[in-house]
Amino acid sequence: MARIKNIELPSEKQIFVGLTAIYGIGNNLGKTICEAAGVNPATKVKDLTDEEIARLRKEVDNHVVEGDLRRVVQMNIKNKMEIGCYQGVRHKKGLPVRGQRTNRNAHTRKGRGKVVANKKKATK
Repeated sequence: MARIKNIELPSEKQIFVGLTAIYGIGNNLGKTICEAAGVNPATKVKDLTDEEIARLRKEVDNHVVEGDLRRVVQMNIKNKMEIGCYQGVRHKKGLPVRGQRTNRNAHTRKGRGKVVANKKKATK
C-alpha cells in the first residue's frame, strides 16, 4: 500500500494515474513526477518498492499539493471577495464565476429552483 501525503493510492492502477488521487496532481504532472523520481509510469502501484515510494514522496514534496494548495485557492477566493471584483461578487452570490449562462443552467452553483407563488390576475 503506497501512502503519499496521507492519501492511499489505488493499488490496481498505474502509478501516474494513481498519483492523480492526490489533490493538485493530474496526468501530466503525474508522469513528470514519475520521470523525475526515476520510476516507470506504467508500473502498478502495488508493485512499487519502498525505495521507489520514498523517491516519489520526495518528488511530490517539491510541488504544492493537498492541504497547502486548498489553502492557497481558498485565500485567493477570499481575497477576490474582499476587494469586490466581479469574480468575488459572483462567489458571494453563489453564481457561476466564469461567464456561464444562468437563466436555464447553473443548477450546480444555484441549487434547486425556488418556487414563486402565482399572482392572481385582476378581473374586471
